Amino acid sequence: MTKVIQNSPETTWIFDLDNTLYPEKCNLFSLIDLKMAEYLSNLLQVDRIEARRVQKDYFVRYGTTLQGLIKVHNVDPEDFLNFVHDIDLSPLEENKELSATLGSLQGRKFVFTNGDVPYATRVLERLGIYHQMDGIFDIAKAGYIPKPNARAYERFIGEYDINPLNAVMFEDMARNLIPASNLGMTTVWVRTASEWAGIDYQAEHIHYETEHIMDWFSAHLEEA
Repeated sequence: MTKVIQNSPETTWIFDLDNTLYPEKCNLFSLIDLKMAEYLSNLLQVDRIEARRVQKDYFVRYGTTLQGLIKVHNVDPEDFLNFVHDIDLSPLEENKELSATLGSLQGRKFVFTNGDVPYATRVLERLGIYHQMDGIFDIAKAGYIPKPNARAYERFIGEYDINPLNAVMFEDMARNLIPASNLGMTTVWVRTASEWAGIDYQAEHIHYETEHIMDWFSAHLEEA
Protein backbone atom coordinates (compact mmCIF):
# COMPACT_ATOMS: atom_id res chain seq x y z
CA MET A 1 0.00 0.00 0.00
CA THR A 2 1.40 3.39 -0.98
CA LYS A 3 0.40 6.99 -0.47
CA VAL A 4 1.38 10.03 -2.47
CA ILE A 5 4.31 11.96 -0.96
CA GLN A 6 4.55 15.71 -1.47
CA ASN A 7 7.92 17.36 -0.85
CA SER A 8 6.46 20.72 0.01
CA PRO A 9 6.75 23.35 2.77
CA GLU A 10 3.63 21.84 4.35
CA THR A 11 5.20 18.38 4.70
CA THR A 12 6.59 17.28 8.06
CA TRP A 13 9.34 14.64 7.97
CA ILE A 14 9.58 12.50 11.11
CA PHE A 15 12.50 10.18 11.78
CA ASP A 16 13.14 7.55 14.39
CA LEU A 17 16.82 7.51 15.38
CA ASP A 18 18.41 4.10 15.97
CA ASN A 19 18.62 1.79 12.93
CA THR A 20 16.72 4.37 10.90
CA LEU A 21 18.95 7.39 10.33
CA TYR A 22 21.99 5.13 10.41
CA PRO A 23 22.25 1.52 9.15
CA GLU A 24 21.80 -1.47 11.42
CA LYS A 25 25.33 -2.64 10.56
CA CYS A 26 26.72 0.12 12.82
CA ASN A 27 25.54 -2.16 15.63
CA LEU A 28 24.96 0.66 18.10
CA PHE A 29 21.70 -0.70 19.41
CA SER A 30 23.32 -4.02 20.24
CA LEU A 31 25.71 -2.07 22.48
CA ILE A 32 22.75 -0.36 24.15
CA ASP A 33 21.07 -3.75 24.46
CA LEU A 34 24.08 -5.11 26.35
CA LYS A 35 24.08 -2.08 28.65
CA MET A 36 20.38 -2.65 29.37
CA ALA A 37 21.08 -6.27 30.35
CA GLU A 38 23.93 -5.12 32.57
CA TYR A 39 21.69 -2.55 34.23
CA LEU A 40 18.97 -5.13 34.93
CA SER A 41 21.49 -7.66 36.15
CA ASN A 42 22.85 -5.17 38.67
CA LEU A 43 19.42 -3.92 39.69
CA LEU A 44 17.78 -7.31 40.14
CA GLN A 45 20.91 -9.16 41.27
CA VAL A 46 20.43 -11.85 38.63
CA ASP A 47 22.67 -13.29 35.92
CA ARG A 48 22.73 -11.92 32.38
CA ILE A 49 20.46 -14.66 31.03
CA GLU A 50 17.68 -13.82 33.48
CA ALA A 51 18.27 -10.11 32.99
CA ARG A 52 17.87 -10.57 29.24
CA ARG A 53 14.62 -12.48 29.76
CA VAL A 54 13.19 -9.72 31.94
CA GLN A 55 14.40 -7.08 29.49
CA LYS A 56 12.62 -8.73 26.57
CA ASP A 57 9.46 -9.24 28.63
CA TYR A 58 9.35 -5.57 29.61
CA PHE A 59 9.95 -4.45 26.04
CA VAL A 60 7.10 -6.56 24.68
CA ARG A 61 4.65 -5.69 27.48
CA TYR A 62 5.43 -2.01 28.04
CA GLY A 63 6.89 -0.76 24.76
CA THR A 64 10.36 -0.15 26.18
CA THR A 65 12.51 -1.78 28.83
CA LEU A 66 12.57 1.58 30.63
CA GLN A 67 8.79 1.76 30.91
CA GLY A 68 8.75 -1.65 32.54
CA LEU A 69 11.48 -0.62 34.97
CA ILE A 70 9.56 2.53 35.90
CA LYS A 71 6.28 0.71 36.42
CA VAL A 72 7.63 -2.38 38.19
CA HIS A 73 10.72 -1.08 39.98
CA ASN A 74 10.24 2.71 40.17
CA VAL A 75 13.61 3.22 38.49
CA ASP A 76 14.91 6.77 37.95
CA PRO A 77 14.63 7.13 34.16
CA GLU A 78 17.55 9.55 33.86
CA ASP A 79 19.82 7.14 35.74
CA PHE A 80 18.85 4.34 33.35
CA LEU A 81 19.18 6.44 30.19
CA ASN A 82 22.57 7.85 31.20
CA PHE A 83 23.86 4.33 31.87
CA VAL A 84 22.62 2.59 28.70
CA HIS A 85 23.61 5.43 26.36
CA ASP A 86 27.18 5.55 27.62
CA ILE A 87 28.51 3.76 24.53
CA ASP A 88 31.20 4.25 21.91
CA LEU A 89 29.80 6.05 18.85
CA SER A 90 32.93 5.60 16.73
CA PRO A 91 31.14 3.18 14.31
CA LEU A 92 29.10 6.18 13.14
CA GLU A 93 30.55 8.26 10.33
CA GLU A 94 29.49 11.53 8.78
CA ASN A 95 26.89 10.86 6.10
CA LYS A 96 27.19 13.67 3.56
CA GLU A 97 24.74 12.03 1.16
CA LEU A 98 22.04 11.85 3.82
CA SER A 99 22.78 15.41 4.90
CA ALA A 100 22.37 16.63 1.32
CA THR A 101 19.12 14.71 0.92
CA LEU A 102 17.70 16.07 4.17
CA GLY A 103 18.73 19.53 3.02
CA SER A 104 16.65 19.07 -0.13
CA LEU A 105 13.51 18.34 1.85
CA GLN A 106 11.01 21.12 2.10
CA GLY A 107 9.03 21.40 5.30
CA ARG A 108 10.13 20.69 8.86
CA LYS A 109 12.18 17.69 10.04
CA PHE A 110 12.04 16.08 13.48
CA VAL A 111 13.53 13.15 15.34
CA PHE A 112 10.95 11.21 17.39
CA THR A 113 12.78 8.75 19.61
CA ASN A 114 12.33 6.55 22.67
CA GLY A 115 15.87 7.59 23.58
CA ASP A 116 16.82 10.91 25.11
CA VAL A 117 17.99 14.26 23.74
CA PRO A 118 21.65 14.00 24.86
CA TYR A 119 22.09 10.64 23.13
CA ALA A 120 20.16 11.70 20.02
CA THR A 121 22.23 14.87 19.78
CA ARG A 122 25.48 12.88 19.92
CA VAL A 123 24.29 10.53 17.17
CA LEU A 124 23.06 13.33 14.91
CA GLU A 125 26.30 15.25 15.35
CA ARG A 126 28.35 12.17 14.44
CA LEU A 127 26.24 11.74 11.29
CA GLY A 128 26.63 15.43 10.45
CA ILE A 129 22.88 16.05 10.32
CA TYR A 130 22.11 17.70 13.66
CA HIS A 131 21.78 21.09 11.95
CA GLN A 132 19.15 19.64 9.60
CA MET A 133 16.63 18.92 12.36
CA ASP A 134 14.02 21.35 13.62
CA GLY A 135 13.62 19.47 16.88
CA ILE A 136 14.13 16.27 18.86
CA PHE A 137 11.13 14.80 20.66
CA ASP A 138 12.48 12.33 23.18
CA ILE A 139 11.17 10.02 25.89
CA ALA A 140 11.40 12.77 28.53
CA LYS A 141 9.25 15.17 26.47
CA ALA A 142 6.77 12.30 26.08
CA GLY A 143 6.52 12.05 29.88
CA TYR A 144 8.39 8.73 29.68
CA ILE A 145 5.48 7.30 27.72
CA PRO A 146 7.13 5.40 24.83
CA LYS A 147 6.17 4.68 21.29
CA PRO A 148 3.90 2.91 20.34
CA ASN A 149 1.63 4.37 23.05
CA ALA A 150 -0.76 6.74 21.26
CA ARG A 151 -0.32 9.39 23.97
CA ALA A 152 3.33 9.83 22.97
CA TYR A 153 2.26 10.66 19.40
CA GLU A 154 -0.40 13.06 20.64
CA ARG A 155 2.17 14.89 22.75
CA PHE A 156 4.58 14.98 19.84
CA ILE A 157 2.17 16.47 17.31
CA GLY A 158 0.88 18.89 19.95
CA GLU A 159 4.40 20.02 20.87
CA TYR A 160 5.21 21.01 17.28
CA ASP A 161 1.72 21.72 15.91
CA ILE A 162 2.01 18.97 13.30
CA ASN A 163 -0.75 18.11 10.86
CA PRO A 164 -0.53 14.29 10.66
CA LEU A 165 -2.16 14.26 7.22
CA ASN A 166 0.90 16.09 5.86
CA ALA A 167 3.48 14.03 7.76
CA VAL A 168 5.79 11.18 6.74
CA MET A 169 7.25 8.94 9.46
CA PHE A 170 10.30 6.68 9.09
CA GLU A 171 10.72 3.94 11.70
CA ASP A 172 12.53 0.61 12.04
CA MET A 173 9.97 -1.00 14.38
CA ALA A 174 6.78 -1.86 12.54
CA ARG A 175 4.50 -1.57 15.55
CA ASN A 176 5.56 2.04 16.10
CA LEU A 177 4.01 2.93 12.76
CA ILE A 178 0.52 1.76 13.72
CA PRO A 179 -0.39 4.88 15.76
CA ALA A 180 1.21 7.08 13.10
CA SER A 181 -0.93 5.47 10.40
CA ASN A 182 -4.04 5.76 12.57
CA LEU A 183 -3.39 9.51 12.82
CA GLY A 184 -3.20 9.76 9.03
CA MET A 185 0.58 9.90 8.57
CA THR A 186 2.34 8.29 5.64
CA THR A 187 4.55 5.53 7.04
CA VAL A 188 7.89 4.10 5.91
CA TRP A 189 9.17 0.94 7.59
CA VAL A 190 12.96 0.69 7.51
CA ARG A 191 13.36 -3.09 7.78
CA THR A 192 16.18 -4.62 9.81
CA ALA A 193 17.15 -8.10 11.02
CA SER A 194 16.46 -7.14 14.63
CA GLU A 195 14.29 -9.55 16.60
CA TRP A 196 12.13 -6.58 17.58
CA ALA A 197 11.65 -5.08 14.12
CA GLY A 198 8.61 -7.03 12.92
CA ILE A 199 6.71 -7.40 16.19
CA ASP A 200 3.00 -6.63 15.61
CA TYR A 201 3.60 -5.99 11.91
CA GLN A 202 0.33 -4.94 10.25
CA ALA A 203 0.58 -4.44 6.51
CA GLU A 204 -2.36 -2.04 6.36
CA HIS A 205 -0.39 0.46 8.45
CA ILE A 206 2.78 0.27 6.33
CA HIS A 207 2.68 2.40 3.21
CA TYR A 208 6.29 1.85 2.14
CA GLU A 209 9.05 -0.59 3.09
CA THR A 210 12.79 -0.21 2.54
CA GLU A 211 16.01 -1.67 3.87
CA HIS A 212 17.88 1.64 3.81
CA ILE A 213 16.47 5.12 4.15
CA MET A 214 18.62 6.45 1.29
CA ASP A 215 17.21 3.75 -1.01
CA TRP A 216 13.73 5.04 -0.28
CA PHE A 217 14.68 8.64 -0.95
CA SER A 218 16.40 7.64 -4.21
CA ALA A 219 13.28 5.83 -5.36
CA HIS A 220 10.61 8.26 -4.21
CA LEU A 221 11.87 11.76 -3.56
CA GLU A 222 11.94 12.73 -7.24
CA GLU A 223 8.35 11.55 -7.48
CA ALA A 224 7.35 13.79 -4.59
